[in-house]
Amino acid sequence: MFLSVFDLFKIGIGPSSSHTMGPMTAVARFLSEILGDDWPRPAGAKVDRIAVSLHGSLAYTGIGHGTDRAVILGLAGETPVTVDPDLADGIVEAIKAERRISPPGHPSYRFDPSSDLVLDKKTPLPGHANGMAFHAYDADDHLLLKRIYYSIGGGFVVSEEELQRLKSRGAAADAKPVPYPFRNAVEMLDMARRSGLSIAEMKRVNEEVHMPREKLDEGLDRIWEAMRGCIERGLSQDGIMPGGLKVRRRARMLHDKLQEQWSQNRPNPLLANDWLSIYAMAVNEENAAGGRVVTAPTNGAAGVVPAIIRYWLHFHPEADQASIRDFLLTAAAVGGIIKTNASISGAEVGCQGEVGSASAMAAAGLCAVMGGTPEQVENAAEIALEHHLGMTCDPVGGLVQVPCIERNALGAVKAVTAASLAIKGDGTHFVPLDAAIETMRQTGMDMNERYKETSLGGLAVNVVEC
Repeated sequence: MFLSVFDLFKIGIGPSSSHTMGPMTAVARFLSEILGDDWPRPAGAKVDRIAVSLHGSLAYTGIGHGTDRAVILGLAGETPVTVDPDLADGIVEAIKAERRISPPGHPSYRFDPSSDLVLDKKTPLPGHANGMAFHAYDADDHLLLKRIYYSIGGGFVVSEEELQRLKSRGAAADAKPVPYPFRNAVEMLDMARRSGLSIAEMKRVNEEVHMPREKLDEGLDRIWEAMRGCIERGLSQDGIMPGGLKVRRRARMLHDKLQEQWSQNRPNPLLANDWLSIYAMAVNEENAAGGRVVTAPTNGAAGVVPAIIRYWLHFHPEADQASIRDFLLTAAAVGGIIKTNASISGAEVGCQGEVGSASAMAAAGLCAVMGGTPEQVENAAEIALEHHLGMTCDPVGGLVQVPCIERNALGAVKAVTAASLAIKGDGTHFVPLDAAIETMRQTGMDMNERYKETSLGGLAVNVVEC
């Protein structure tokens, strides 16, 4: 099994990898297909109008998660990596006023967001909770092309056919075989024992089958720089976050207070936890505002891994750039196992698959750079994931704000605790990581849809009722 570190850590924009970045990517695929010849285009037919319908979780929480905005930006030719968050609102408003889109390389198409972008809460698509249907019509409104895509978490997008292959495990074979193709934690630990390599070293060897070492290191450094930049921007901003809940940013205010305590050398036994929480909240406040973030492995859980790396740099004098790369490689190895055998999608398994996965990845990365053995790293990941099992995804108002922002802070605290517990042991433990991952998968299947990113249950309704 090979899932690249750059598949798990993608640079994009907030507030959601599945509801914002995924739909933008799906739009790009549809636009590309329109220009191609791999569909039965009638002779002389030209696309004149485009329409999009959002289904399942995308329909229920699409407005709060910025899905409608993401689709419009995608139709303008923007991508999660290239879009300027500061210009996005102007692009959207211009299309709403003109009711036309002109993606680069395309003619102008009719597209009126008020009628051609539908949030269909009544018709779920069968493949996944995050379904999208794209339609292309001619000037007489005859349907020329229809495609369905699914946003399966972490910014990953698949067609109907690709989803079926994933479900049948038919997509497991890699174009290029890798030296250490572990699909689960048991295989990972066995390969580590036989090779004498760390998890990060095995992951690096796998990655270098696909790219040279210099490019890999440049990419890892770019990921951390984007994470670091998100923390810094989040710590510099204040005010009310968008969406209508009137939730105020707190990271800057808390950071200023902590800096003051730090300068006065006041005793604070919770100092590390305070810094962790502030770093994580800074990222997720920036995510909630639609800023530049990195999926880790999702936007909703984007604050955990950056907070732990920043904590590592802050409190551990041995921390350096090489250790950050090892952290990311180790975290990606664990995230790949979780995604392969369960899910990182809140719409599939609840927040245990988002913040739970992020906490497991971060715990593994921290344990590794602290000198943990592969067995201790696997133990750290298991502890963190086990203690997120059953966590629902119930965003108030469909926004990635409450409880998401604080939930990242607590996920970071759990990750550090898990790594600390694991590295004090010898790696032997009662519950294997694979068992925790399978439990998460089963729990997600049993979880009522109200608690899986629909905002129909949990805090999403009880806070409003109170």
